[in-house]
Amino acid sequence: MRIRIVGTQLPGSSCRPPGIETAYSNVHVGVQRKNRPQELLDLQRGDAETVTWTVECTVHETDVRGPYIQGRPGERFLYLSWVAVDDAGTLTMFRRAKLMLADVSAETLTAAIESGVLEARLGLTDATGNPLCARVKPASIRWTAAT
Repeated sequence: MRIRIVGTQLPGSSCRPPGIETAYSNVHVGVQRKNRPQELLDLQRGDAETVTWTVECTVHETDVRGPYIQGRPGERFLYLSWVAVDDAGTLTMFRRAKLMLADVSAETLTAAIESGVLEARLGLTDATGNPLCARVKPASIRWTAAT
């Protein structure tokens, strides 16, 4: 199975989250590889109109596994990591959004296993205009079976 993540409403190329003295510039976002926080899949610009990632995974009964799937069985998730990229190409992570696979209904997961694609759609800007972070609640993300 593949998981396709479609992000819209990106925050832009610079931001200053609350409580941070200096702004981040040249902001990008990518899917973090398990146990490798500096390894990001398909780094995308924070000022893009839309971003899409496709993650390959396997499903054993209802347990989703793969190189970008984090967490223990029953608590699996994907991280979208927000980074600032300096002139030398060095990445500095400053925020992460947690997409919980446990929030996917059993019916949707079953349909996605049959179709081969589980799709997540979400806006990537929070209420303060900054990059989305923390656990993304079901009201802010839509999981569907796709083709």
